[in-house]
Amino acid sequence: MNKKEKEDKLIKTAFNLFTKKGVNNTSIQDIADEAGIGKGTFYLYFKDKYDIRDKVIASCSSKLFSDALDALDKSYIQNFEDRVIFMINYILDELNKNKVLLKLISKNLSFGLFNNTITNISNLSNIDDTETLYEKFVNMVNEKNINLKNPRVTLFTIIELVSSTGFNSILYSEPLRLDEYKPYLYSVIRSILKENI
Repeated sequence: MNKKEKEDKLIKTAFNLFTKKGVNNTSIQDIADEAGIGKGTFYLYFKDKYDIRDKVIASCSSKLFSDALDALDKSYIQNFEDRVIFMINYILDELNKNKVLLKLISKNLSFGLFNNTITNISNLSNIDDTETLYEKFVNMVNEKNINLKNPRVTLFTIIELVSSTGFNSILYSEPLRLDEYKPYLYSVIRSILKENI
């Protein structure tokens, strides 16, 4: 295997073990053994278990956001607020289908990873498209001549709101089941967008 294939195999193996056993109950030796790669080779790619955990989370988050961007591009929705809601709805529905992924992301997504994710995610299915999530958000704002006070803070606030409330709604039906909660959430997000213009 070449270097990239080994790294990808370790990330995929770590994801499988982290979602089955949890991060705390998975050792570097477990990951190396399951991947069929020597423990010493693991350290050529990652500093420690938490480094690979961060890369797993970043990879999963990137794919989720990228898939949402792909779907948005195919939707032909023009209204700025509707575009934001479409993406949020897509991501919540995907996380609702994959609760194991939701648990892994929500328990381990730090601000540093968030910051890296929104500034580095590009639309992975379109090789020529290298816009990041943040750039796409800012471009949507600019295309619609919307004067947001601080697009980065607005995006961060929306993602934090959606992630914390979405987690509780999907996993615990608190305060409501996801389908019942969405109208309330989307109303608040529309208010955030309007108040920051």
